[in-house]
Amino acid sequence: MTEDIIKVLLVDDQPLLRMGFRLILEGEDDFHVVGEASDGVEAVRQVEALAPDVILMDVRMPTMDGIEATRRISDSGSEARVIILTTFDLDEYAFTGLQAGASAFLLKDVAPSELVHAVRLVASGDAVVAPRVTQRLLETYVRGGALPGQPPTPHRDPLLDDLTPRETEILTTIAEGLSNAEIAHKFFLSEATVKTHVRRILSKLQLRDRVQVVVYAYETGLVVPSNPDY
Repeated sequence: MTEDIIKVLLVDDQPLLRMGFRLILEGEDDFHVVGEASDGVEAVRQVEALAPDVILMDVRMPTMDGIEATRRISDSGSEARVIILTTFDLDEYAFTGLQAGASAFLLKDVAPSELVHAVRLVASGDAVVAPRVTQRLLETYVRGGALPGQPPTPHRDPLLDDLTPRETEILTTIAEGLSNAEIAHKFFLSEATVKTHVRRILSKLQLRDRVQVVVYAYETGLVVPSNPDY
């Protein structure tokens, strides 16, 4: 097996769904499903034993749900990236999963091509994390108890003071969903320079990946929900 193979762990209490995802992913040359789990406890154990690159994680499972499992995997220091699986887009559990450390979420009825594309993007660590449905989820739940049309109450993080002015600009553009290429074009930088800035931002703010930057930016008020009726 080459180093380019993406190792995937499937976590869902429905065997038929796991089988369907396995058939889709293993139809691609660059995927290998290294294991399956039917609940969160087993998932945490499998992550430690199998060191997957990407985990497809159901939310609602017996014994331990996918949110708690995601939190434990994230807190363990594992480099595995979690994709939360949910049945409908505006799911508060999916947003809680992003807060717990997940890198993305997908609907369970996702088209096979979209599933494959999403797993590759999340594995790369360079995914653009503001497609329409993810942005709508963030804008709905980050707002919390605020009335429609009101922005969330900002919570200033002292770690922001460690960023340079350029890093702060790039942080905002990441949160708005711009790719590295788009950020490079916007600021007249090379993509290599943008990647360096992104790595420094993640390190300084103690964030795992780009989706965590998006969540962070909404929660700290750096990005305000733009369209409450979206």
